[in-house]
Amino acid sequence: MPHRTANSMPKAGAGLALALFCFIGAAQADPLAEAAGEYRIEPSSHIGFRVEKVGGGYLAGDFGQFRGTFRIDGHNIAGSNVDFVVMPASVRTGEARTENLLRSDAIFDVDAYPEIVFRSTSVRQTGPSSAIIEGNLTARGKTNRAAFVATVGQHSDRNITFHVQGTISRSDYGMDAGLSIYSNLVDFDMQLRGTR
Repeated sequence: MPHRTANSMPKAGAGLALALFCFIGAAQADPLAEAAGEYRIEPSSHIGFRVEKVGGGYLAGDFGQFRGTFRIDGHNIAGSNVDFVVMPASVRTGEARTENLLRSDAIFDVDAYPEIVFRSTSVRQTGPSSAIIEGNLTARGKTNRAAFVATVGQHSDRNITFHVQGTISRSDYGMDAGLSIYSNLVDFDMQLRGTR
């Protein structure tokens, strides 16, 4: 039987090695870097929130109107940025009485403050597809630091989705009505869809 050197490896074996190399390369790809570009946040995104109730239960809802953009810097993720605006008058809970209370001056005071604004000040990559986004959140005329964890979902040449989570203290923004019944902490769970 003739001696076979490494250079005489059968073509099938070479093809398998190449495929394995490509698979490993793909597994190590950086979805954040691959998704570099500027995106507009789509109206089909979902901005959900939840507030725990003292003694059990919770209040959950979402916002129907918002706008924003984000830019992913593929060469330097720290150079990325997010600008996001939510219209609190669009709050939805499935209960008109609760929605009216949230829109009133006891909570959002939508007549005086029609927008809640978030502008990022830093983006720190924590994994191939995840980052912590810190910035200034302004509501009811008060601005405080806020942080959100963002994870890349599906992405293509023109579209991307992010799962974003974070918690804020509502009393920091003068929304401290009902603290004897509902938690001071508001948990946000968002599915953001971007198009470039």
